[in-house]
Amino acid sequence: MSLSSRLFACNKGTAAVEFALLSPLYIMLLMGLIAYGIYIAAAHSVQQIAADAARIAVAGMDDAERQKLVTDFVSGHSQGYAFVKPEKLTVVVSQPAAGSEYFVVTLTYDAGELPIWQLATNLPLPQTAIIRQSVVRIGGL
Repeated sequence: MSLSSRLFACNKGTAAVEFALLSPLYIMLLMGLIAYGIYIAAAHSVQQIAADAARIAVAGMDDAERQKLVTDFVSGHSQGYAFVKPEKLTVVVSQPAAGSEYFVVTLTYDAGELPIWQLATNLPLPQTAIIRQSVVRIGGL
């Protein structure tokens, strides 16, 4: 049997070669899943904070009091979320139109420090600002 036929007949190192060829792809895929998962968790946390703040703001009598209630709530309760830094949150409470029976709590989060932006630049990436709103009727139900 010739040397070349013996080399092609031997399959002792095939698993190592397959691992060496495919592991960079799998590691990149895993890192992408983790990074996007962190981004989605941060977006969900911002939405949850906005919804909770809007529920708190129902007790306010006017826009100034609602703004204070929401700002106090966000500064006091946003530390409990893993991927949200309270100092990067911007809070706005407004009414869509004058005389409207609804008010809107808008939270904007600067997510520029999340690990998703360290990925390759040729991937489709979301915006660095996460903007979430919650609309509540004035006076509750």
